Amino acid sequence: MKKNIHPNYVDCVVTCACGNSFTVKSTKPEMHVEVCNQCHPFFTNKQGTTVKTGRVEKFNRKYGRTNVEK
Repeated sequence: MKKNIHPNYVDCVVTCACGNSFTVKSTKPEMHVEVCNQCHPFFTNKQGTTVKTGRVEKFNRKYGRTNVEK
């Protein structure tokens, strides 16, 4: 590596909007983020699940098909 051309690699304190904070390595001394692993719906299992089984029934109701043959 060449000398004196790379940025300083320091400990960075990351602060989330929910109040959680943690330390990582970065070129900046501190960062602020909107979501983290403590408040993101995917990691907290508060994410709503999508139901795909109702799509066909919704299509049939929309176009007036009530009795669909297989």
